Amino acid sequence: MRPKPETWPGRARRPRPGTGKHEGTRLDGRDSHLSERLQTGFLGVIAFGLILFLLVQARFILICLVLAIIIFSLTSDAISAFARLKVPNWLATTLALIAIAVGLLWAATAVVAQVNEVVSTSIVYADRAQAALARLSQRWGPNVQEAIGTFMGSIDFAGWIRSAAAQASNLISGSVLILTFVGFMFSERIWFPIKIERLTGDPDQARQVLETVHKIMRRVNRYLVVKAAISAVTAALIWTIFRVQGLDLAGAVAMLTFILNFIPTLGSIAATVITIAMVLAQTGDPAVTLTVGGLTVAVQFIIGNVFDPMLLGQTLRLSSFGIVLSLAFWGVVWGIAGTFLAVPIMVAIMIVCAQIPWLRPVAIMLSQEGLPEQEPPSGLRR
Repeated sequence: MRPKPETWPGRARRPRPGTGKHEGTRLDGRDSHLSERLQTGFLGVIAFGLILFLLVQARFILICLVLAIIIFSLTSDAISAFARLKVPNWLATTLALIAIAVGLLWAATAVVAQVNEVVSTSIVYADRAQAALARLSQRWGPNVQEAIGTFMGSIDFAGWIRSAAAQASNLISGSVLILTFVGFMFSERIWFPIKIERLTGDPDQARQVLETVHKIMRRVNRYLVVKAAISAVTAALIWTIFRVQGLDLAGAVAMLTFILNFIPTLGSIAATVITIAMVLAQTGDPAVTLTVGGLTVAVQFIIGNVFDPMLLGQTLRLSSFGIVLSLAFWGVVWGIAGTFLAVPIMVAIMIVCAQIPWLRPVAIMLSQEGLPEQEPPSGLRR
């Protein structure tokens, strides 16, 4: 039986009518789809670069704006509580603004006063610290003594002090800007739901947006209130230890401990190291330094590993690795202020991503148990 002409040796197979046309169309479709994906990715990289540039260049204004939003959120809950007590809205808002102004100015002046006190006594304590380290290093041999001397010489204490003083001086101007933002937010507070409804054009979608905003406010407010209480207890215990030992700068160390404890994990470590360094600088006595350092480590360890997870673990529901990444990113972008705001910003990002289908995987990765929408138990809500 003779083979068909198409299969004879040396004879090229002829394509079926229309096959080459369909194949070319399919290849063109793949190329266009790949080109669109590359273009989208390229535009995404450019947009991320522009956003990062704006975050860095306008960080002072943006940090003040974020702090104003947080203060507005906390105060809105207080105003709502007064409203349930039949207090007029205008009176509650006026009292809230007065309380915010007094609180911000008091906090700023207190921090500046403590920084000035540290700066004024830093020269004496620096000499004492160097002398104490010299005595300790003599017991470890000349090599260790030389290494410690080189290390201490490489540290620019004067530069750090000047930087801290400059940052503290910015608190006054920042407080005024925050107060201005909060005042305008309160003036437009009643129009916010109407603007959202007109912006979305759908009452159901507007209700969902407002519910998302309220969910962010609830979680962030509870985190800040509980964290402030825990930090205040820790600062009070450190202040008591300093007073019992008869050490100076008890108020400055306590305030520093209170502020740094808002930075997850790293803040308590930094506060402990600074506290031990201040004790060594003041006394120059290894025994007193070990005693106070041991008590400080015990306080930070018990509160940070027992009470902190017990009170905050069911509130945030954030991934520990995600918190570290958030600290690293916002610390690079906004400096020290970014490390304080990293957790509230991460909570807001997780809740927002959970409401957008194509960003839901991000919310799942940021959550602790893969359940970003799950609210804390009713007993833990405010």
